[in-house]
Amino acid sequence: MTGTEPSAEKIFGKLRVLATTDLHANLLSYDYYSDRPNPGVGLSRVSMLVDAARREADAIDGATLLVDNGDSLFGTPIAEQKIRVGEPSSAAVPKAFSLLGYDAVGLGNHEFDFGLEALRLTAAQITCPVICSNIRALNPDMDLPFAPYAVLERSVSASPAAPSLRIGLLSVLPPHTMKWGAYQLTGALEFDQMVDSAAVISQHLKENENCDLVICLAHTGLADHDNSQILENALSPLADLDGLDAIVAGHTHLTLPDSDHQFDIPVVMPGAYGSHLGLIDLDLELSRGRWSLVSGHASLQPIAVRTDDGELVPQVDEDKRMVEALASLHQETREQMAQPVGRTEHRLHSFFSLIHEDKALALTAYAQAAAIRPLLRETAAANIPLLSASAPGKFGGRAGPTRYSDVPAGAMHLRHVADIQPFPNELRAVIVTGRELRDWLEMSAGVFNHITPGQAGQMLIDPDRAGHNFDVIFGVEYEIDVSAPNRFDSGGGLSDAAASRIRNLTWNGVAVTDSQYFAVVSSSFRINGGGNFSALETATPLPLPTVRTRDAICDYVGGKRPPDPLTHGAYPWRFSDLGGTTVEFLTGPDARKHLPDLQTDTVRPIGLSHDGFLRLQLTL
Repeated sequence: MTGTEPSAEKIFGKLRVLATTDLHANLLSYDYYSDRPNPGVGLSRVSMLVDAARREADAIDGATLLVDNGDSLFGTPIAEQKIRVGEPSSAAVPKAFSLLGYDAVGLGNHEFDFGLEALRLTAAQITCPVICSNIRALNPDMDLPFAPYAVLERSVSASPAAPSLRIGLLSVLPPHTMKWGAYQLTGALEFDQMVDSAAVISQHLKENENCDLVICLAHTGLADHDNSQILENALSPLADLDGLDAIVAGHTHLTLPDSDHQFDIPVVMPGAYGSHLGLIDLDLELSRGRWSLVSGHASLQPIAVRTDDGELVPQVDEDKRMVEALASLHQETREQMAQPVGRTEHRLHSFFSLIHEDKALALTAYAQAAAIRPLLRETAAANIPLLSASAPGKFGGRAGPTRYSDVPAGAMHLRHVADIQPFPNELRAVIVTGRELRDWLEMSAGVFNHITPGQAGQMLIDPDRAGHNFDVIFGVEYEIDVSAPNRFDSGGGLSDAAASRIRNLTWNGVAVTDSQYFAVVSSSFRINGGGNFSALETATPLPLPTVRTRDAICDYVGGKRPPDPLTHGAYPWRFSDLGGTTVEFLTGPDARKHLPDLQTDTVRPIGLSHDGFLRLQLTL
């Protein structure tokens, strides 16, 4: 960022927008699940980059704006431990935001994980504007804990003749949030489409609020393909709107800018968990008493980088002010997460969730079934088979090579339960037909690339499909044939009606028919529409009392529930034989010590990837 000296005829100015997104309450460089430091995450390190960026702007008489783009208020134990009915959440995130001097905070879908009241109590502690532009209250008398937009002013030039710059900020998030949190939000809120809302609010900000610039905090990302009328990832059409001058993106945990995506306006997406600080530098010119945008540039600054051998090396220290300010909450959280809840006979980890048996998924499935089975006795599902669907919560991918669950055998503590279930989901149950069950599994199998038999060097996992959408359904057995094309695209649309990856689907050793009925227990995220599983749109919901997934696991490992009958079944799935075709699979480097768990010679390590993942060669 370099300065431009004003001439006698023209006055120039600079605005630097500093941005975070998808922090998921990673305030310190610490992993509460493994109870050890993690230099790859943490707002405490981003804080040092913020200080440096502000000093650079000050040196050339420019201004700065610090914003957050959502999914930041909840997500780690330090922010969630105090959330109870009627009890305010931890003040950790508001305290950190105040310490750094945030100017505005946009909302993401996970801000509604604990319901509207928990968001209200947390937002009330934030000292800057909290905004969301595409949510309306159904009751006009309801006071929402956020505003539709914010208008801020900044002095962007050393010239005494220059007026302040008026900046309009709007914020949008996926309308799917309504489905994902339907059990808490139905009847209270209405969600509008992001692009429509941004167009209306940006026009209002420029025409009625006299804003010189409009910046969009867009909790949305890029879509590989999305044929639905209501977009979850709408970054591209948002960037095409005439009324926006810059965008802070998020939701998908990617990093932008990159060489593969070009936009007509500056767009930044600063990763997740505090991995990066996003910067948008805007060059301005004063003409006829109004500031106008001349040019803009987006960039990223990481808090850590990986060496060639995969070691994560911090680029900045932690901010001592934040470490000290959060010290008591940090210690309290560690003590709470150390509470014992039971025992596990097996080590529970997610390094091989997408290629092999995952005992953490199995434990979750058994605990879910044990919690729900007694509740079905007086329902329509009393006399039909009960199945249980679970998916990995930590699976590497965009979150990086350290983002895996890893719980040692022996005593289980509360942190271990949160490790295998990082999100505060509740249990839901539905009745499905055999056909809907098959389509559910077909959508789940979309995590795999289309593999050509006999061709070497193919990547097994599609990086555009999230591992948390790989549901394993316990109580049935089936094969996954990755040589077949996908039946569904990532948006849940039917991409190939003739395609089928699910082979030999059986229950109790007998082929499942389309007309059979099953009860399936799963997470509130999935049943409410998370992952776009179209098969669940026609499933019949079962009314059940509220049960948190984590509570179900605690009860199960603590011996409060008897072993569920599902424990007697085989692990549900395996790959179909592809005649010795080799594929490549990426996992965390700590998976090396767990390779004996595979009990097979069809998997071997072949080194590290450029971004620190362990490369495994798998023979199908």
